[in-house]
Amino acid sequence: MYNSAKAAQIIAYLALKTDARAINMLKAIKLVYISDREALKRFAVPMLDEPRASLPHGPVNSWTYDNAKGEVEDANWSTILDDRANHMIGVKADIGVDDLDELSDAEVEVLDSVWEEFGGMTQWQLRDWTHKSDNIPEWEDPNGSSNPIPLERLLHAVGIENTAEHAQFLRDQASITKLLAELA
Repeated sequence: MYNSAKAAQIIAYLALKTDARAINMLKAIKLVYISDREALKRFAVPMLDEPRASLPHGPVNSWTYDNAKGEVEDANWSTILDDRANHMIGVKADIGVDDLDELSDAEVEVLDSVWEEFGGMTQWQLRDWTHKSDNIPEWEDPNGSSNPIPLERLLHAVGIENTAEHAQFLRDQASITKLLAELA
């Protein structure tokens, strides 16, 4: 089940790493994808349960990207992040790291390591990095369009064996989480 509050908090955490408390939207979306992928690689579970897609500027977490573009009205998003002026996403003035309660310690460690490795890159350097098949083999050039990245292909790319079974396990876990949320 997609957790938009968590997605917003991931971007807020990354934006708080900058002096401006704001981050370029393309850079944020690339870092979200890389972080989600790294969590999957480390723990066999992604940070965000959502579809992923190959776009002309590289891979994205689809629903997070839609939120970042403002295509979705989402109170979880708007209570944490500011408007998207000049291709920047800012963190609201009253939000600090202690307010980001959707992120586990393990996820914060992933975000810190991703920031350490990629935080100094521009959005264009990140875009170019994600286009290299040695780095992100699951991305395929959509030739100006958009193509889904199947979960099984992503699992294979990060080195998880038995991709079909593991993908089904993740889908089953998402269904259980959704059912429990509906019962609450």
